[in-house]
Amino acid sequence: MKKTILLLSIVALSGIFLSSFVNNKKQDLKINTKISSIEWIGKKVTGQHTGAINIKEGSLQVVDGIIKTGKVVIDMNSITNTDMEGEWSQKLLDHLNSADFFDVKNHSASTLEINSVKNIEGNKYIVNGNLTIKGISKPIEFPATIEVKDGKLAAFAEVKIDRTLYDIKYGSGKFFEGLGDKMIDDEFIVKFKIAAE
Repeated sequence: MKKTILLLSIVALSGIFLSSFVNNKKQDLKINTKISSIEWIGKKVTGQHTGAINIKEGSLQVVDGIIKTGKVVIDMNSITNTDMEGEWSQKLLDHLNSADFFDVKNHSASTLEINSVKNIEGNKYIVNGNLTIKGISKPIEFPATIEVKDGKLAAFAEVKIDRTLYDIKYGSGKFFEGLGDKMIDDEFIVKFKIAAE
């Protein structure tokens, strides 16, 4: 009788273990850089500028339809401006690439490392990770809409970033007085559209 009970217990435990193993479906997805995109918006007293920047590469680890970890590498050499043309657009891009802003010559890539993703409801999540710009890493948290289906992932997020945390102080009212209409907002907005499979 004891042997039978022991045997049944082992079978039951094995079933639970196997069920857990099967349900924990792990997928390593690669970001499709051709259809993924990043838009940026920088605001100042007299208006705003907009543009785009390319994702160089990236991957996401998904378990049971939820992102567990991931890394997105951003090509800083690819910054573009979309609200102006010609000489003025080029002047803006040259300034953004300079040491006043992203110092692209010395920091050609920025990275977003995803450490955890928490489901809020439905396809709404909170993403926690580390953002590295100009070699400076800071923790970051932001809401995102994420859908995973048939081995493919689509994610959308609008992230506010305080540039002064990454030693980008040019035109900041925190550090310089008397800027008047030359003052630039400390926060800029980045809109991610990610496709991976």
